[in-house]
Amino acid sequence: MAWASGWGRAPDALPLTEIRRKWRPSLAIVLGGTLLAVLGTPFAGLYLARLLSYPMTWTKAYAVLAVGLLITAVLGFLLWRLLLRPIRELATRASAISRGAPIAPLDHYGTSELRDLGGTVLRMGHVLQNREATIRAYTDHVTHELKSPLTIVAGAAELLEGDVDEATRIKLAGQIAEAATRMTRLVDVQRDWARATEGARGFARLSEAMTGHALPIEVARDGEVPLSPEALMLVLTHLARNAAEAGASRLTAGVEDGLLWVEDDGPGISDGNRDRVFDPYFTTRRDTGGTGMGLAILRRLIDAQGGQITLAPSQGGARFELTF
Repeated sequence: MAWASGWGRAPDALPLTEIRRKWRPSLAIVLGGTLLAVLGTPFAGLYLARLLSYPMTWTKAYAVLAVGLLITAVLGFLLWRLLLRPIRELATRASAISRGAPIAPLDHYGTSELRDLGGTVLRMGHVLQNREATIRAYTDHVTHELKSPLTIVAGAAELLEGDVDEATRIKLAGQIAEAATRMTRLVDVQRDWARATEGARGFARLSEAMTGHALPIEVARDGEVPLSPEALMLVLTHLARNAAEAGASRLTAGVEDGLLWVEDDGPGISDGNRDRVFDPYFTTRRDTGGTGMGLAILRRLIDAQGGQITLAPSQGGARFELTF
Protein backbone atom coordinates (compact mmCIF):
# COMPACT_ATOMS: atom_id res chain seq x y z
CA MET A 1 0.00 0.00 0.00
CA ALA A 2 1.34 3.41 -0.89
CA TRP A 3 1.33 5.94 1.89
CA ALA A 4 0.12 9.48 1.54
CA SER A 5 2.73 12.19 1.71
CA GLY A 6 4.01 12.69 5.24
CA TRP A 7 3.36 9.19 6.57
CA GLY A 8 6.63 7.41 6.06
CA ARG A 9 6.35 4.00 7.74
CA ALA A 10 4.63 1.09 6.05
CA PRO A 11 1.75 -0.40 8.07
CA ASP A 12 3.42 -3.76 8.54
CA ALA A 13 6.76 -2.40 9.76
CA LEU A 14 7.02 -2.77 13.50
CA PRO A 15 9.88 -0.97 15.26
CA LEU A 16 10.37 -4.08 17.40
CA THR A 17 11.28 -6.24 14.42
CA GLU A 18 13.12 -3.87 12.12
CA ILE A 19 15.82 -5.56 10.05
CA ARG A 20 19.03 -3.78 9.12
CA ARG A 21 18.72 -2.68 5.54
CA LYS A 22 21.54 -3.66 3.24
CA TRP A 23 21.86 -5.06 -0.26
CA ARG A 24 21.15 -8.76 -0.56
CA PRO A 25 20.99 -10.77 -3.80
CA SER A 26 17.58 -11.93 -4.89
CA LEU A 27 16.73 -15.61 -5.00
CA ALA A 28 16.56 -15.38 -8.80
CA ILE A 29 20.18 -14.20 -8.93
CA VAL A 30 21.34 -17.00 -6.62
CA LEU A 31 19.52 -19.76 -8.51
CA GLY A 32 20.40 -18.32 -11.92
CA GLY A 33 24.07 -18.04 -10.99
CA THR A 34 24.08 -21.60 -9.66
CA LEU A 35 22.53 -22.98 -12.85
CA LEU A 36 25.01 -21.06 -14.99
CA ALA A 37 27.90 -22.38 -12.92
CA VAL A 38 26.63 -25.96 -13.18
CA LEU A 39 26.16 -25.55 -16.92
CA GLY A 40 29.58 -23.97 -17.37
CA THR A 41 31.56 -26.47 -15.31
CA PRO A 42 31.71 -29.20 -18.03
CA PHE A 43 32.74 -26.63 -20.63
CA ALA A 44 35.42 -25.32 -18.29
CA GLY A 45 36.68 -28.88 -17.82
CA LEU A 46 36.81 -29.49 -21.57
CA TYR A 47 38.59 -26.23 -22.16
CA LEU A 48 41.12 -27.01 -19.44
CA ALA A 49 41.68 -30.49 -20.86
CA ARG A 50 42.30 -28.99 -24.29
CA LEU A 51 44.82 -26.56 -22.82
CA LEU A 52 46.68 -29.38 -21.14
CA SER A 53 46.83 -31.11 -24.56
CA TYR A 54 47.69 -34.68 -25.44
CA PRO A 55 48.80 -36.98 -23.92
CA MET A 56 46.41 -36.87 -20.91
CA THR A 57 48.36 -38.05 -17.90
CA TRP A 58 47.05 -38.85 -14.46
CA THR A 59 48.45 -35.56 -13.18
CA LYS A 60 46.52 -33.61 -15.79
CA ALA A 61 43.35 -35.59 -15.08
CA TYR A 62 43.68 -34.88 -11.37
CA ALA A 63 44.09 -31.17 -12.18
CA VAL A 64 40.83 -31.15 -14.18
CA LEU A 65 39.08 -33.06 -11.37
CA ALA A 66 40.43 -30.62 -8.78
CA VAL A 67 39.04 -27.65 -10.70
CA GLY A 68 35.62 -29.34 -10.86
CA LEU A 69 35.70 -30.07 -7.14
CA LEU A 70 36.74 -26.50 -6.37
CA ILE A 71 33.85 -25.05 -8.39
CA THR A 72 31.45 -27.47 -6.67
CA ALA A 73 32.78 -26.51 -3.22
CA VAL A 74 32.38 -22.79 -3.94
CA LEU A 75 28.81 -23.34 -5.16
CA GLY A 76 28.04 -25.48 -2.11
CA PHE A 77 29.37 -22.81 0.26
CA LEU A 78 27.37 -20.06 -1.43
CA LEU A 79 24.16 -22.10 -1.35
CA TRP A 80 24.77 -22.96 2.31
CA ARG A 81 25.41 -19.34 3.27
CA LEU A 82 22.71 -17.73 1.14
CA LEU A 83 19.93 -20.33 1.51
CA LEU A 84 20.43 -23.28 3.84
CA ARG A 85 21.82 -21.50 6.90
CA PRO A 86 19.30 -18.60 6.89
CA ILE A 87 16.36 -21.00 6.39
CA ARG A 88 17.50 -23.19 9.29
CA GLU A 89 18.10 -20.20 11.55
CA LEU A 90 14.74 -18.73 10.63
CA ALA A 91 12.99 -22.02 11.42
CA THR A 92 14.83 -22.22 14.74
CA ARG A 93 13.97 -18.60 15.56
CA ALA A 94 10.30 -19.12 14.70
CA SER A 95 10.18 -22.18 16.95
CA ALA A 96 11.82 -20.26 19.80
CA ILE A 97 9.40 -17.32 19.39
CA SER A 98 6.46 -19.74 19.58
CA ARG A 99 7.79 -20.76 23.01
CA GLY A 100 7.95 -17.15 24.19
CA ALA A 101 11.57 -16.27 23.38
CA PRO A 102 12.46 -12.59 22.75
CA ILE A 103 11.87 -11.35 19.21
CA ALA A 104 14.99 -10.21 17.38
CA PRO A 105 16.13 -10.24 13.74
CA LEU A 106 18.67 -12.74 12.42
CA ASP A 107 22.28 -11.76 11.84
CA HIS A 108 22.21 -12.94 8.23
CA TYR A 109 19.34 -13.48 5.79
CA GLY A 110 21.11 -14.45 2.57
CA THR A 111 18.66 -13.17 -0.02
CA SER A 112 16.20 -10.32 -0.17
CA GLU A 113 13.27 -12.77 -0.21
CA LEU A 114 14.49 -14.41 3.00
CA ARG A 115 14.89 -10.96 4.55
CA ASP A 116 11.26 -10.15 3.74
CA LEU A 117 10.13 -13.57 4.96
CA GLY A 118 12.12 -13.09 8.15
CA GLY A 119 10.47 -9.74 8.79
CA THR A 120 7.05 -11.29 8.27
CA VAL A 121 7.82 -14.16 10.65
CA LEU A 122 9.05 -11.78 13.34
CA ARG A 123 6.01 -9.54 12.98
CA MET A 124 3.76 -12.58 13.16
CA GLY A 125 5.59 -13.66 16.32
CA HIS A 126 5.05 -10.22 17.80
CA VAL A 127 1.32 -10.41 17.06
CA LEU A 128 0.99 -13.92 18.52
CA GLN A 129 2.89 -13.02 21.69
CA ASN A 130 0.79 -9.88 22.03
CA ARG A 131 -2.39 -11.92 21.70
CA GLU A 132 -1.16 -14.44 24.26
CA ALA A 133 -0.38 -11.63 26.68
CA THR A 134 -3.79 -10.12 25.97
CA ILE A 135 -5.60 -13.38 26.75
CA ARG A 136 -3.59 -13.82 29.94
CA ALA A 137 -4.23 -10.22 31.02
CA TYR A 138 -7.90 -10.54 30.09
CA THR A 139 -8.29 -13.66 32.22
CA ASP A 140 -6.59 -12.03 35.21
CA HIS A 141 -8.61 -8.86 34.78
CA VAL A 142 -11.95 -10.61 34.42
CA THR A 143 -11.24 -12.71 37.50
CA HIS A 144 -10.38 -9.62 39.53
CA GLU A 145 -12.73 -6.97 38.18
CA LEU A 146 -15.90 -9.05 37.81
CA LYS A 147 -15.55 -10.65 41.21
CA SER A 148 -16.65 -7.51 43.06
CA PRO A 149 -19.88 -6.77 41.12
CA LEU A 150 -20.78 -10.47 41.04
CA THR A 151 -20.40 -10.58 44.82
CA ILE A 152 -22.69 -7.56 45.10
CA VAL A 153 -25.29 -9.15 42.82
CA ALA A 154 -25.19 -12.46 44.70
CA GLY A 155 -25.42 -10.77 48.10
CA ALA A 156 -28.26 -8.47 47.07
CA ALA A 157 -30.19 -11.35 45.49
CA GLU A 158 -29.82 -13.39 48.65
CA LEU A 159 -31.14 -10.53 50.77
CA LEU A 160 -34.05 -9.97 48.40
CA GLU A 161 -35.12 -13.55 48.92
CA GLY A 162 -35.83 -12.69 52.54
CA ASP A 163 -38.38 -10.35 54.11
CA VAL A 164 -37.13 -6.80 53.44
CA ASP A 165 -38.93 -3.48 53.49
CA GLU A 166 -39.55 -1.38 50.40
CA ALA A 167 -36.68 1.04 51.02
CA THR A 168 -34.18 -1.81 51.41
CA ARG A 169 -35.53 -3.54 48.32
CA ILE A 170 -35.07 -0.38 46.26
CA LYS A 171 -31.54 0.05 47.59
CA LEU A 172 -30.60 -3.55 46.79
CA ALA A 173 -32.12 -3.31 43.32
CA GLY A 174 -30.04 -0.19 42.72
CA GLN A 175 -26.89 -2.02 43.77
CA ILE A 176 -27.70 -4.85 41.36
CA ALA A 177 -28.30 -2.38 38.51
CA GLU A 178 -25.04 -0.55 39.27
CA ALA A 179 -23.08 -3.81 39.33
CA ALA A 180 -24.69 -4.92 36.06
CA THR A 181 -23.78 -1.60 34.46
CA ARG A 182 -20.15 -1.98 35.49
CA MET A 183 -20.01 -5.54 34.19
CA THR A 184 -21.53 -4.42 30.88
CA ARG A 185 -18.94 -1.69 30.55
CA LEU A 186 -16.13 -4.13 31.27
CA VAL A 187 -17.44 -6.48 28.58
CA ASP A 188 -17.74 -3.58 26.09
CA VAL A 189 -14.16 -2.52 26.80
CA GLN A 190 -12.90 -6.04 26.23
CA ARG A 191 -14.78 -6.18 22.94
CA ASP A 192 -13.07 -2.96 21.82
CA TRP A 193 -9.74 -4.43 22.92
CA ALA A 194 -10.28 -7.55 20.83
CA ARG A 195 -11.42 -5.57 17.79
CA ALA A 196 -8.69 -2.95 18.02
CA THR A 197 -6.64 -4.47 15.20
CA GLU A 198 -9.53 -5.37 12.89
CA GLY A 199 -10.20 -3.22 9.86
CA ALA A 200 -7.78 -0.49 10.97
CA ARG A 201 -5.98 -0.06 7.65
CA GLY A 202 -6.90 2.65 5.21
CA PHE A 203 -7.06 6.42 5.21
CA ALA A 204 -9.53 8.79 6.82
CA ARG A 205 -9.80 12.56 6.93
CA LEU A 206 -9.67 14.07 10.40
CA SER A 207 -12.55 16.50 9.80
CA GLU A 208 -14.87 13.61 8.88
CA ALA A 209 -14.59 11.99 12.33
CA MET A 210 -15.61 14.88 14.56
CA THR A 211 -19.14 13.94 15.56
CA GLY A 212 -20.50 11.58 18.20
CA HIS A 213 -17.84 12.11 20.88
CA ALA A 214 -18.06 12.93 24.57
CA LEU A 215 -16.52 16.37 23.95
CA PRO A 216 -16.52 18.80 21.03
CA ILE A 217 -13.35 18.54 18.93
CA GLU A 218 -11.83 21.51 17.13
CA VAL A 219 -9.71 20.78 14.05
CA ALA A 220 -6.62 22.97 14.12
CA ARG A 221 -5.25 21.53 10.87
CA ASP A 222 -7.10 19.04 8.74
CA GLY A 223 -5.48 16.17 6.87
CA GLU A 224 -5.54 12.44 6.14
CA VAL A 225 -4.59 9.86 8.76
CA PRO A 226 -3.40 6.31 7.84
CA LEU A 227 -6.28 4.67 9.70
CA SER A 228 -9.67 3.47 8.56
CA PRO A 229 -12.61 5.77 9.43
CA GLU A 230 -13.73 3.26 12.09
CA ALA A 231 -10.28 3.13 13.68
CA LEU A 232 -9.95 6.94 13.69
CA MET A 233 -13.38 7.20 15.34
CA LEU A 234 -12.25 4.71 17.99
CA VAL A 235 -9.11 6.76 18.69
CA LEU A 236 -11.01 10.04 19.06
CA THR A 237 -13.82 8.41 21.06
CA HIS A 238 -11.46 7.04 23.71
CA LEU A 239 -9.41 10.24 23.93
CA ALA A 240 -12.56 12.36 24.23
CA ARG A 241 -14.04 10.07 26.87
CA ASN A 242 -10.83 10.09 28.92
CA ALA A 243 -10.61 13.87 28.66
CA ALA A 244 -14.25 14.37 29.67
CA GLU A 245 -13.88 12.09 32.69
CA ALA A 246 -10.75 14.01 33.71
CA GLY A 247 -12.63 17.32 33.64
CA ALA A 248 -11.81 18.72 30.18
CA SER A 249 -14.39 20.67 28.19
CA ARG A 250 -13.00 20.39 24.63
CA LEU A 251 -10.34 18.77 22.45
CA THR A 252 -8.15 20.19 19.71
CA ALA A 253 -6.68 17.95 17.01
CA GLY A 254 -4.43 18.44 14.00
CA VAL A 255 -2.43 16.63 11.33
CA GLU A 256 1.01 17.93 10.36
CA ASP A 257 4.37 16.51 9.28
CA GLY A 258 3.26 12.88 9.51
CA LEU A 259 1.87 13.40 13.01
CA LEU A 260 -1.65 13.29 14.44
CA TRP A 261 -1.93 15.16 17.71
CA VAL A 262 -4.89 15.50 20.08
CA GLU A 263 -4.83 17.86 23.06
CA ASP A 264 -7.44 18.63 25.73
CA ASP A 265 -7.91 21.58 28.09
CA GLY A 266 -8.16 19.47 31.23
CA PRO A 267 -5.88 19.32 34.28
CA GLY A 268 -3.35 17.09 32.54
CA ILE A 269 -1.66 13.95 33.85
CA SER A 270 0.56 13.99 36.90
CA ASP A 271 4.25 13.19 36.56
CA GLY A 272 3.84 10.10 38.71
CA ASN A 273 1.26 8.60 36.32
CA ARG A 274 2.76 9.57 32.96
CA ASP A 275 4.72 6.33 32.62
CA ARG A 276 1.71 4.17 33.44
CA VAL A 277 -1.17 5.68 31.46
CA PHE A 278 -0.86 3.07 28.66
CA ASP A 279 -0.71 0.09 31.03
CA PRO A 280 -3.82 -2.12 30.78
CA TYR A 281 -6.21 -1.69 33.71
CA PHE A 282 -4.32 1.24 35.24
CA THR A 283 -6.81 3.92 36.29
CA THR A 284 -7.15 6.58 38.96
CA ARG A 285 -10.97 6.50 38.63
CA ARG A 286 -11.82 2.92 39.53
CA ASP A 287 -14.35 4.04 42.16
CA THR A 288 -16.30 5.94 39.49
CA GLY A 289 -16.30 3.15 36.94
CA GLY A 290 -12.93 3.61 35.24
CA THR A 291 -11.54 0.45 33.63
CA GLY A 292 -8.06 1.64 32.68
CA MET A 293 -8.39 0.13 29.19
CA GLY A 294 -9.01 3.13 26.93
CA LEU A 295 -5.40 4.14 26.28
CA ALA A 296 -4.25 0.50 26.30
CA ILE A 297 -6.70 -0.19 23.46
CA LEU A 298 -5.37 2.78 21.50
CA ARG A 299 -1.77 1.66 21.96
CA ARG A 300 -2.65 -1.83 20.70
CA LEU A 301 -4.42 -0.42 17.65
CA ILE A 302 -1.65 2.02 16.72
CA ASP A 303 1.06 -0.58 17.38
CA ALA A 304 -0.69 -2.98 15.00
CA GLN A 305 -0.39 -0.34 12.26
CA GLY A 306 3.35 0.06 12.79
CA GLY A 307 2.86 3.35 14.61
CA GLN A 308 3.32 4.75 18.06
CA ILE A 309 1.18 6.77 20.47
CA THR A 310 2.95 8.87 23.10
CA LEU A 311 1.99 11.28 25.86
CA ALA A 312 3.75 14.47 24.80
CA PRO A 313 4.71 17.44 26.97
CA SER A 314 2.13 20.26 26.97
CA GLN A 315 1.52 23.58 28.64
CA GLY A 316 -2.01 22.74 29.79
CA GLY A 317 -3.94 19.48 29.52
CA ALA A 318 -2.93 16.12 28.14
CA ARG A 319 -1.47 15.97 24.62
CA PHE A 320 -1.23 12.70 22.72
CA GLU A 321 0.79 12.30 19.53
CA LEU A 322 0.36 9.48 17.00
CA THR A 323 3.09 8.72 14.50
CA PHE A 324 3.07 6.07 11.74
